[in-house]
Amino acid sequence: MSRLYLSIIGAVIVGLVSFVGALSLLLRENFLHKIIIYLVAFSAGALMGGAFFHLLPEALDQGSGSIYIFSWLLLGFCLFYIMERLLRWHHCHNGECESHAHLGWMNIIGGGIHNMIDGMIIYAAFSIDVNLGWSVLLSIILHEIPQELGDFGVLIYSGFSKAKALFYNFISAMIAVIGVIFAYLISNIYPNFHYLLLPVAAGGFIYIAASDLIPELHKDSNTKRSFIYFLIFAFALAFMFAAKVFFE
Repeated sequence: MSRLYLSIIGAVIVGLVSFVGALSLLLRENFLHKIIIYLVAFSAGALMGGAFFHLLPEALDQGSGSIYIFSWLLLGFCLFYIMERLLRWHHCHNGECESHAHLGWMNIIGGGIHNMIDGMIIYAAFSIDVNLGWSVLLSIILHEIPQELGDFGVLIYSGFSKAKALFYNFISAMIAVIGVIFAYLISNIYPNFHYLLLPVAAGGFIYIAASDLIPELHKDSNTKRSFIYFLIFAFALAFMFAAKVFFE
């Protein structure tokens, strides 16, 4: 099976993860909040592990100078910051965003752009190495689960019906497929394009984990729970490291 088709399958899997948001309707709010915060801790570790154990080592192995790799990493970090500011891109893991009134359609649009970038990252990873592709896809899925739970709740809170929220959340998620196709077309014009995406993606993963997810964990001042969050974070790092060893 060609790596393009593998990338499309991966993007479709990411799209299907959007339906996990419906679980928020079946769970009590307090219980959902408790589940999400632990998923956030795991997601943060998975993204950090994906960046440092998978994306960056692969980018460095491509032979480009390390100064250029880390420059692209910082560019990715900055780009994700700019996108978040321009699009009011919040993950709203606890359903208590300050900008509920500004979400709804903006949440869908911002999520669509986010998923398009995910699709480009998925194609870049699969086009370089199939094992890297599965590892990156795993990182994205582990991040999507708590994000989709939060986003679905925000759409409901913004006035969407359950069916409408599921439909538009799914459409937004499936834009990842467009990202795959776009990256494929660009790479035919600029053959090294997918290699540049690796450090940019790593910068994005680090930004999301460090500026969006980990601050959610800091909101809980309970020392015991904070220690549990750290253990989950560390377990996710170990999990991604094990995935690196396993896939190789």
